Amino acid sequence: MAARTVFIVDDNNEFRLSAQWLLAGAGYQVVDFADPGVALQALHERPPFGPACMLLDVRMPGMSGLDLHDRLNRQGVQLPTIYMTGHGDIPLAVEAMKQGAVTFLEKPFPEDALEQALEQAFNPARPLPRPASHHDDAAAREWAERFGRLTPREREVLDLVLKEKLNKTIADLLHISIKTVELHRANLMRKLGADSVIHLVRMAVSERAA
Repeated sequence: MAARTVFIVDDNNEFRLSAQWLLAGAGYQVVDFADPGVALQALHERPPFGPACMLLDVRMPGMSGLDLHDRLNRQGVQLPTIYMTGHGDIPLAVEAMKQGAVTFLEKPFPEDALEQALEQAFNPARPLPRPASHHDDAAAREWAERFGRLTPREREVLDLVLKEKLNKTIADLLHISIKTVELHRANLMRKLGADSVIHLVRMAVSERAA
């Protein structure tokens, strides 16, 4: 069986070294890049053979992860991609999901979350525990029903949360108190079954794609 290769593209040297050590110990072949431009050229000149995926940071100097992913796709180099996002990169995470990311992880993430994401990247027939896709009609109906439970105000709050607006900003835009915003956020998270904002983004992207 051919070795599974993970291409890491991240300008954080400490993270790359840590991830390389972890993944090599788990049996992966690891190739890392600090510069997305160098990664673009290397992967274009020598496209990967055998099973491979890309662990890609969203924000990097010079070229974003989204731009790198898009350019590779246009060059015919298509790799299952796991995006990594920092706290507060919710709009970018939404865009990553729309571009076909396998999933995205919010830094810092636990080892088991990375293991699950890699399992999904190399075995797409085994989905991560996440909201069902719209390809599953029964699950899609259940998912749509959850979103249907949201009040109009909760949907407004949801849209603003996904645009990375702070509670205070949401309160100002909707002319309500911060406490009311917090209540709406808690209610919509409960109704949707989301345990984090990242989970909420996954669900929202799936719902809008349905």
